[in-house]
Amino acid sequence: MKVSREQAALNRERIVEVAARLFREKGYDGIGVADLMKNAGLTHGGFYGHFASKEDLMIEACQHALDKSLEGWHARVEQDPQGALPAIIDNYLTARHRDQPGGGCPAAAMGVDVARMSPGARPVFARATQQQFALLQDLLPDGTPQARRQQAIATFAAMVGAMVLARSVDDEALSGEILDAVKAQLLQD
Repeated sequence: MKVSREQAALNRERIVEVAARLFREKGYDGIGVADLMKNAGLTHGGFYGHFASKEDLMIEACQHALDKSLEGWHARVEQDPQGALPAIIDNYLTARHRDQPGGGCPAAAMGVDVARMSPGARPVFARATQQQFALLQDLLPDGTPQARRQQAIATFAAMVGAMVLARSVDDEALSGEILDAVKAQLLQD
């Protein structure tokens, strides 16, 4: 049975959304195409009507997740420009974010996978990372543009690194300590 173009577009969107969540939860190698499609409520056979490969889906899923992450940051800025930076840091470095990677930061959840893949996903990550740096730079109040960019890079790298470390240890107290220590450093006046 042939599906309409509209339904095909909705199916593709659902596949990308599910893949963005599952790749963040399980990693690129942690989920196969059959399980991705099952989670999207579609058949395995339909996958190649939408994507040339699992890696092509990963690239599109990365873009989707990165766009959603940036949308959230922009919404925070629109809501409270003065309090946006502390709010972004405070919201990022939480046990909730740590424990729910499927809805969290793509850099912390998929960055290692992207670095190991063929070069296709790296430009997607590079563009989004540049946008995150720029947003953070704009929120920093003092210094030259170069100094604020450097601080923005250091801030984002600390946030991502803290999340990766907090997820990597098997000690709940240590994991929380990592998040709290980095948050305290970043929120110092």
